[in-house]
Amino acid sequence: MSIMANQHQAINLSQGFPEFDTPAFLKDKINQAISEGKNQYSPSNGLPDLLTEIANMIHRQYQTHLADEQRLDGLNNVTITSGATEALWVAIQTLVRQDDEVIIFDPAYDSYEPAVELAGGICRHIALDAPSYAINWAAVEQTINAKTRAIIINSPHNPTGSILSQSDLSSLQALVEKYNLYVISDEVYEHMTFDGLRHESVLRYPDLFKRAFVVSSFGKTFHCTGWKMGYCAAPGALMAEFRKIHQYVTFCSFTPAQIAIAQMLKEQPAHITALASFYQQKRDVLINALKDSRFTLLPSQGTYFLLLDYSAISTLNDREFCQWLTKEIGVAAIPLSPLYPAEQREAYHRDNKVIRLCFAKNDDTLLKAAEILCQL
Repeated sequence: MSIMANQHQAINLSQGFPEFDTPAFLKDKINQAISEGKNQYSPSNGLPDLLTEIANMIHRQYQTHLADEQRLDGLNNVTITSGATEALWVAIQTLVRQDDEVIIFDPAYDSYEPAVELAGGICRHIALDAPSYAINWAAVEQTINAKTRAIIINSPHNPTGSILSQSDLSSLQALVEKYNLYVISDEVYEHMTFDGLRHESVLRYPDLFKRAFVVSSFGKTFHCTGWKMGYCAAPGALMAEFRKIHQYVTFCSFTPAQIAIAQMLKEQPAHITALASFYQQKRDVLINALKDSRFTLLPSQGTYFLLLDYSAISTLNDREFCQWLTKEIGVAAIPLSPLYPAEQREAYHRDNKVIRLCFAKNDDTLLKAAEILCQL
């Protein structure tokens, strides 16, 4: 969609990357690290200073209620990866064996299923329904069988903007314990929840974390997606297995960026605490600008995405509508159907007319796009 947007000079609200720049402090620190010659391999697991600062951040965000001996230890429980996608892939390869089954929720980020299949596993799909896209935990339990190995969750959720509640995490934990399952928790938008809602990280729940990999992204947090910097947190035994695979995938990640991010976490923690209000303001700019359009706006509780129902505007399927919107109208969006299994897309086209916009853009860009969309 970004290629198509460039070809047709469309305003690009499709691919999920920020239009604004990385914080100046972070750019200064990476430039300083490069200039000082800190350009060689880091330890495979990540620089100790960065691992420690991640553990400190996790404590501040999620584990203040735990005794010291229960809290995550950065050196043993965290590994730096070349983006969250690597962390997800390695976590899946660590857990999934031939013919294992993994439960995922549709629409789903499109790297999950290929990674499961490459490991020899099979995905079992559970559809989430608009407008809430809430998980039906009774349906999840009905899907579990003797081959079920893991459940992949994503909160805040791409592409729907929904978030999991404390009740959801309690239901998940009950199933994990009852059926001896594992969890891969994709939390790359962890710092972007709105309207006072709290992100219910797996890291808040010690008994659930015992059987989990938690994945996050500095690219999302610090507006530097091109740096491809992520991390994975897991209990010691699981992390030891994760690292055996990670060392043969990327070995280590970009050293100057690790140095800069460690300093950012230590010296500029306010960036993270301000992120939710920063993106909520952008969400509200877009929502207010679209309020008089013919789109139906679905709730966005987190991430930097907003879903629009266009059924009052067109009978085209979502893929065709996004192509038309880009080529003829001048605004690029993302169709949701590619985030469903291929065999479900025809049914999705019949029953749904929903597209995704990314509001990680400057306000002027959002207002220009909304002005065009309001004319439909």
